[in-house]
Amino acid sequence: MAKLTHLDSSGRARMVDVGEKPVTERMAVAKGEVHMTQATFDLIRADAVKKGDVLTVAQIAGILAAKKTSELIPLCHPLPLSKVDVELKLDEALPGVVITATVKTSAQTGVEMEALTAVSVAALTVYDMAKAAEKTMRIQNIRLVEKRGGMSGDVINE
Repeated sequence: MAKLTHLDSSGRARMVDVGEKPVTERMAVAKGEVHMTQATFDLIRADAVKKGDVLTVAQIAGILAAKKTSELIPLCHPLPLSKVDVELKLDEALPGVVITATVKTSAQTGVEMEALTAVSVAALTVYDMAKAAEKTMRIQNIRLVEKRGGMSGDVINE
């Protein structure tokens, strides 16, 4: 059975000591979706949401969130991020917005939480920007798609 690294021998929460780990290139990609009605989708596509450009504001919010992950997730290490890319695409088939975040660093620990936080906050921002039009939007399927680097090796989930 795998050991939970954020628990000490007594079962108490702790921040993992990464001081002895080598600095390596690390990358993570996360995705998520915001599902909505066709009417809300059409408002966003037409850039007709009263609060402004939903996709651009959500993109910036996602980037900022990745940079502040260690302030939001208690046991995360602050990391020097070399790249944060948050992409939001309208998907007629949902209808809704598909969000993809890619985060890179050279550090002693990975950036999975930064990528997941970027997607989460971008999705919440889409909801906030468009909630006057629809309060039934659903934030769904936030997940790690890929991670590269580190001692645990590469992971490709889809």
